[in-house]
Amino acid sequence: MVILYALLHHLSLGSAIVTILQSIVKTEGLRGIYRGLSPTILAILPNWAVSIASFFRYSFFMRDESGQLTVGRNMIAAAGAGAATSIATNPLWVVKTRLQTQGMRPGVVPYTSIFSALRRITYEEGLRGLYSGILPSLAGISHVAIQFPAYEKIKSYMATRDNTTVDKLGPGKVAIASSIAKVVASVTTYPHEVIRSRLQEQGQVRGSEARYAGVVDCVRKVFLKEGLPGFYRGCATNLMRTTPSAVITFTSYEMIHRLLEGLILPDKRHSKR
Repeated sequence: MVILYALLHHLSLGSAIVTILQSIVKTEGLRGIYRGLSPTILAILPNWAVSIASFFRYSFFMRDESGQLTVGRNMIAAAGAGAATSIATNPLWVVKTRLQTQGMRPGVVPYTSIFSALRRITYEEGLRGLYSGILPSLAGISHVAIQFPAYEKIKSYMATRDNTTVDKLGPGKVAIASSIAKVVASVTTYPHEVIRSRLQEQGQVRGSEARYAGVVDCVRKVFLKEGLPGFYRGCATNLMRTTPSAVITFTSYEMIHRLLEGLILPDKRHSKR
């Protein structure tokens, strides 16, 4: 699913998932379907760790005297978490994109591993290469600025409807809230993913000029060549990949957090006696 997402940015609009899978298996074998999986896992773990930890830390400090968090402050906390995540993990997403797309470009000297890619990008392109696509990534702050507040609001609505509290919602309700929030945020902000991906992978090409001079140039060329549908190339595949990931991440976080609170807080109360 990860490699399909990368490929759909580059193939014609008529390309279908089945056709792409057949082509990958025929030319690269089953291993080709999982090309770029290791850097994806390597990027996702710190991505979610930084994102969730930053959001809940920022939201804690943004609460008013009554302990409430307004929608505006919630969005600010989410935006701060998004910025921290983009800056911390951008080099890993660059490596992921390069590894996934290098087989599609003739004349490219392939990377042999994650660390080989990191070394070569650092040596050949410097920090500029590691942080290629950072501007559209930062534009993606809008994604978490929508996702996290939407997630909290949906949970609050469900709790009110069921006459309970947010921390008493079952895993099924948490999963529904996280999936809806993810889909809404992804569809709303997806164009920045297309721009980021194209800017990150182009630096791998040697002996030819870059197709895009920057963010504005990339946006202009995508629009002129592909129209508005070009900004949503691979969106459905992306949702198939990221929505289950978000559901598992948020539901696991909520359940583990409650478990740890149940274990730690009683111990604290007992120690104060």
